Amino acid sequence: MSERPRLLYLAYYFPPSRASGVFRARATANHFVEQGWDVTVLRAPDRFFYEFVGSVDEALNASVDPRVEVLQPEMDYFAWDNDLRNYSFWRGNFPVLAQKRYQRRLDRTFPEHYVTWAESAVATGRRLHRERPFDLVIATGNPFASFWAAWQLERRTKVPFVIDYRDSWTLDQFENADKFPPGHAAWKWEAEIHRTAAAAVHVNDALRAWHAAKYPDAADRMQVVLNGWDPDIMDAEAFAAGPAEDRPLSFSFIGTLTHVQPIESLLEGFRLMGAAGAHPGAGLDFYGHIGFFSTQEMKLRAQLGLDKAIPGVAYRGPVPKSEIATAYAASDVLVFLNGGSKYVTTGKVFEYMATGKPIVSVHEQGCAAEELLRDYPLWFEPASLDPVHVAAAMAEAGDAARKADPGTAARARAYARSFTREAALAPFERWARDLVSKGR
Repeated sequence: MSERPRLLYLAYYFPPSRASGVFRARATANHFVEQGWDVTVLRAPDRFFYEFVGSVDEALNASVDPRVEVLQPEMDYFAWDNDLRNYSFWRGNFPVLAQKRYQRRLDRTFPEHYVTWAESAVATGRRLHRERPFDLVIATGNPFASFWAAWQLERRTKVPFVIDYRDSWTLDQFENADKFPPGHAAWKWEAEIHRTAAAAVHVNDALRAWHAAKYPDAADRMQVVLNGWDPDIMDAEAFAAGPAEDRPLSFSFIGTLTHVQPIESLLEGFRLMGAAGAHPGAGLDFYGHIGFFSTQEMKLRAQLGLDKAIPGVAYRGPVPKSEIATAYAASDVLVFLNGGSKYVTTGKVFEYMATGKPIVSVHEQGCAAEELLRDYPLWFEPASLDPVHVAAAMAEAGDAARKADPGTAARARAYARSFTREAALAPFERWARDLVSKGR
């Protein structure tokens, strides 16, 4: 094509948000613009990130390609704003009626609080399309109101759209159960959106297969685009050196701590490893945020036991994504602590592999990430979540870190190179370019 194709990308969570899906969204926008697309991103307003969820990493803004245009459609904060001083006369004096009117609006349009942002995104997208037409719309969820916005835009502009499932909408990935009861509006909307979407993208094949079985008429339009690691943030060669012989080992979890992770098994396993005399003086370090929203931190700290003084265990706090490599460099063994099921991969596992360091899994067997880790030469898997088994796997991983075999580490990093963001996104971008070419 002689003219640059134009992409409208609906990504509610986008820098400076630090929500887990931001890195996939950032990478997608950057990759498309690097491949010659004009990319416009519609994201949530700053007010939502700063005032209501307090979940930001401003360093991420600089990692977005400056050629990407980023806009912030407005929204209604009814569901989040509990400050009486901000209430309208109607809501302040008639709260029950205001709530009923708000709920009717959701029932009439789309069953998510984010639908007011989606309505603004549709209006913004239509205006921009009139000024200079888009060739493709990609919507990433959650929230899944972005899917609804893409569907609405296709109805009004005939621009094809793709839905990207960073998370599952109607499947509870942790409980392997339906999220909504039969007859809920989410089922109707998901079926309708699948009916007209040019493609539905999933982060692993287990999720693709579940959705293919649920929506067989759309199965041939479903594809997998894995997450990956970001070479602009992770310099894999910087991790080539092994641990120093004159200091204790550092076992580290790097990521976001949540209530679904089996942290009790990890803490007790670490204690048992030390009690058995393996790797004396070793530390267990936690780097990252506690929960995805600032309002969750205090409750989660208590639930996860992080306020207890446990010998050798230290919470190091959050690390900006731009500086995450320093946490990996300070670690000898990486602990893949995951609350997932066969449907959960998580993006963090790709970064772990990029380091070429030993990785010990602490999660239920059958996690989707196992498919990736199986061929990683420095993966250590406990027989179960029994702390005795966790302790044994940690000790074995520590032995591998002490050995620091350069050949094994090099093979581990070579394997990880096939999982960069670019490697994951390149086939999808080529598919999108072919789709646009056929429509022009």
